[in-house]
Amino acid sequence: MLTLAVARAVRGTEPLVAAEIRHARLGVVVGVRHREVWFEVRPGAGLLGLRTADDVLLAAAVVDGVGHGRSALARLARAARGIDLGPPGGPDVEVSASFVGRRNYTRHEIEDAVGTELARSWRLRYHSRRDGGRPPAGATAWRVTIEGDQAVIARRAGDRPLHRRPYKTSSIPGTLHPPLAAAMAQLAGLGAEDFGGVVLDPCCGAGTTLIEAHALTLTPHTGLAGSAGLTELSGPSGPSALPGFSGFSGGAGFVGFDRDPVAVAAAAANARAALPPDGPGPFRWGLADAGRLPVPDGSVRRVLVNPPWGRQVPPRGLLGPGLDPLWREVRRVLEPGGLAVALLHDDPGPGGTPGGAPRGFTIEHAVPVSLSGRHPAITVLSRRDRAGRGATR
Repeated sequence: MLTLAVARAVRGTEPLVAAEIRHARLGVVVGVRHREVWFEVRPGAGLLGLRTADDVLLAAAVVDGVGHGRSALARLARAARGIDLGPPGGPDVEVSASFVGRRNYTRHEIEDAVGTELARSWRLRYHSRRDGGRPPAGATAWRVTIEGDQAVIARRAGDRPLHRRPYKTSSIPGTLHPPLAAAMAQLAGLGAEDFGGVVLDPCCGAGTTLIEAHALTLTPHTGLAGSAGLTELSGPSGPSALPGFSGFSGGAGFVGFDRDPVAVAAAAANARAALPPDGPGPFRWGLADAGRLPVPDGSVRRVLVNPPWGRQVPPRGLLGPGLDPLWREVRRVLEPGGLAVALLHDDPGPGGTPGGAPRGFTIEHAVPVSLSGRHPAITVLSRRDRAGRGATR
């Protein structure tokens, strides 16, 4: 019997999540909805290894005929009552709900209608979100989503959402959402079996982008455990080459810089949590201004960057007046045929060009996304030559 799973996604990344499911041979994609990818699970598939998904759930019921009127609540309750629950995962049940479009009921009413029935069938306690309280630790998590006249009632496959990475032991303002970082790495082609060379993040923050990039270069869905360790550098902020930069061998190396020592320390701490320190390691972390990188010309195969756009993290140092110095450095360090993948925002702030490529680059591909009320785009950039064409790859 096939199991139907639902992968939750950042809005706009649904095709990337579907591509990861297919590439990792987790199952057969059967549908894509708002922020969801439905797929039939291959037996033995490692669902919790999905990196571009916010979460993954196992569908318990698909309910048709869910209209906009309040009778839909009774229909959902009946469906929940008929679910073969199996063993409970804890003493409490919690439900979160969402829907597309306008309805004559609220998400809290959906949650209570379904959660009450699930708890009654299991003879457990139902924790309502109506009063804004957090569910108790260990509660079995369910989700109800409605689009059109079809709803799905699904149970979380893991003990927490996938986007809550275990390695994120340290955080700083503006830290990147891990599934978005994984999507950037996917668009950079880092999952290719023959990928080698250096991956650079000139604004590394808490290290999320490079940690996710490294995870994608490993054997699919084996996780990070058992990989190489970590090396930290306090590289100079001048134009000289980073000591040891050319010492990578046997695959990709990952180099991250930030001008904030707190950020560099957070990146190092997160990398330690992701990679047991049992070897020389694929990472290098250093202090440097993104407008003057201690990296040789033409030595980087991929640049992954979430620039400071002045919301949570204001541009500082050489980027204070604008982001042009960043893009000049990115263009300088890229090797021929190299690519940069950047999260470009709808309101870029100083030095940005809404809807256009940074100076000296051509947009090869862009994936608009929606996150926390903002509408950035994951943008793949190639160097533009003097004739105005993109770099030949």
